Amino acid sequence: MTETLDCSDLDQYMGIPIKPTSVRDPIRNIDIRRWAQAMHYPNRLHYDDEFAAVGRYGRLVAPQSFAIAAADGHGCGPAAIGKIPNSHLIFGGDEWWFTGIPIFDGDRVIHEMIPFDYAVKQTKFAGPTCFQRGDNNYYNQSGQLIARQRSTSIRYRRDLAVEMSSLQGEDDPVCSDEGLRDIEGRKLEYIDMLHALAHGKRFWEDVAVGDSLPVRVVGPHSIASFTTEWRAYLFTTWGSYNRAGQFDPADLGFVDEMAGYECDPVMEKINPELTDGAYIGPSRGHLFPRWAKFIGMPRAYGYGASMGAWLLDYMSGWAGEWGAVVHSKSQYRGPAFTGDVTVMTGRVIEKSVDEAGSHLVHLECLMADQNGATMATANAEVQLPTK
Repeated sequence: MTETLDCSDLDQYMGIPIKPTSVRDPIRNIDIRRWAQAMHYPNRLHYDDEFAAVGRYGRLVAPQSFAIAAADGHGCGPAAIGKIPNSHLIFGGDEWWFTGIPIFDGDRVIHEMIPFDYAVKQTKFAGPTCFQRGDNNYYNQSGQLIARQRSTSIRYRRDLAVEMSSLQGEDDPVCSDEGLRDIEGRKLEYIDMLHALAHGKRFWEDVAVGDSLPVRVVGPHSIASFTTEWRAYLFTTWGSYNRAGQFDPADLGFVDEMAGYECDPVMEKINPELTDGAYIGPSRGHLFPRWAKFIGMPRAYGYGASMGAWLLDYMSGWAGEWGAVVHSKSQYRGPAFTGDVTVMTGRVIEKSVDEAGSHLVHLECLMADQNGATMATANAEVQLPTK
């Protein structure tokens, strides 16, 4: 018998914009600081007032990754619309285009969502699997486009994932004290790079093809660290968004047993704990091992959106405050699990000058766990200043 995945409900949503939304209150510096902390990104531009005051912008500025923190549903919404019976969803990757407009304290971010397309393919993970894409456009209060993001979700049948799961290891790996000291030492090496560059410029002329980026280490991951990440996404705060008339939460086709009332504006006024994604609903598998196993994961696992943010921060941190990521494309191969350590490496593969005269460095990045298993890959174009 051939297993099937019923995606027929998705067609009615493709290409039709979802009502835009935004955080009810302006972005504040505390939101920016909380995001940098949650993403384990110790770049002082984003949390140290005195340091930022003598920099390019004269004040705190949000990391480029912050757009996804201000998104309703961390960019997943337009790639999750439509019912697929008995299904679950994980983030599969995203593509970003940045305009160079930064986000500051006092800004508002308006989030526009448009479902794009989907395709069903056979996977070893869960048999027939839907790869669904959706576009997210982020504007500020002046109507300026900050960034455009095309997200990919991976939607699959829960029962088949559990049956076919090749994921092993229900117990967290244990890191020795010596291993933990080594990890902290490697983190400091990356921080030293950020501090050495400080407010200086990484010039395009000084970068050569084949140059390596400094290694960035995140972890060991834990339920505590995943929870810290989750709570930095502004949409997880009670009452933070006006979702009235946006879409029916029932249109997000998750597993019935886990669906709960996540993102439900009606239930939020009754019992918001049922809506914020931490305790009840499809997202709770990230924080509760029982529900992780329910959808085919061996133990609690991290957020795909955070993986994308780690990569954006990695590349933009290397570029410095006078440079910026202008385009990136990431593919996620597997999540971060509790107990794991994430290691990012990168190298320069090309240099170019585009039609507008921007000087670009092309990066190739790899995200792997402590055993060398690939978690994600990314390619990006980074604009750098010239002498």
